Amino acid sequence: MANYVFIAKSLDGFIATKDGSTKWLSEIPNPTKTDYGYLNFLKKIDAIIIGRFTYEKALTCKPYPYSKPVFVLSNTLKNIPINLQDSVEIVNGDLNTIIQNIRDRGLKNIYIDGGATIQSFLKEDLIDEMVINTLPVILGSGISLFGEIGQTIHFKNTKTIQHENGVVTNIYTK
Repeated sequence: MANYVFIAKSLDGFIATKDGSTKWLSEIPNPTKTDYGYLNFLKKIDAIIIGRFTYEKALTCKPYPYSKPVFVLSNTLKNIPINLQDSVEIVNGDLNTIIQNIRDRGLKNIYIDGGATIQSFLKEDLIDEMVINTLPVILGSGISLFGEIGQTIHFKNTKTIQHENGVVTNIYTK
């Protein structure tokens, strides 16, 4: 039973450009078509918590990228498209209560995704493991992975994988 992060960032710590674009992620050559462990990661996940911005970005993907139950953190979002109403739910309020409500449904291992959402969970010290793929590119500005979380949180690097295209995967656990 744990909360996980799986994300990519630039060398300078950004997960998207200032306008929210992640197009730069696909500009890194990937001749072996590796998924950097994403499919294996998803095998241990029961549910996903994302923020409104990440959810709205996911809605533009064809096909829709999530096959697990999705909980969208939002105080403003009111409606879910009819085709996703069985798999997507809007939640808000205290993060500990949200996690407990999800776990009460038998969904134990939760993937936390999206910059602001990850930062919110880190502020509450609710992240147990992070898989961070660092791409060999400097964006110069953009949306920061960590931002200011207001406290020191210690993780241990338990594994590092260097991929042939220069991407480095680091796994950090509490």
